[in-house]
Amino acid sequence: QVQLVESGGGLVQAGDSLRISCAASGRTFSIYFMAWFRQAPEKEREFVARIRWNNGATMYRDSVKGRFTISKDNAKNTVNLQMNSLKPEDTAVYYCAAQSMDETVYKYWGQGTQVTVSS
Repeated sequence: QVQLVESGGGLVQAGDSLRISCAASGRTFSIYFMAWFRQAPEKEREFVARIRWNNGATMYRDSVKGRFTISKDNAKNTVNLQMNSLKPEDTAVYYCAAQSMDETVYKYWGQGTQVTVSS
C-alpha cells in the first residue's frame, strides 16, 4: 500500500503562482509514476502532469505546458507541482496519484487539495 497526502492548496488571483505537494509513505519503493490530476465542479477528473519515479521523465497536458512544473524529491518521497501564471480555469481539486510497477492504472490516490484562482 502507498499512502498519499497533498498539501499547499489555496485561493490565489489570476497570474499568481502556487505550489502544491504530495507526500508518499508506505511501499514507496514500488512507485513507477507519480501524477497530478484535477477535477473542477461538474467536470470529469483530468490528467495534469506525471513524473517517472526512477528517472524524472515528465509529461503534461497541453493546457498547462510552460506554466506548471512537476518535480520530485526521492529522499523525502514527495512530488511537487509548481503552478505559475494561474488562470481561473485552473480552479479545481487537485489529486496526487501513484502507479506502482506492477499496475497499469493509478491505484493510489490522495484526498485532494483545493486550488481556487479568482479573476
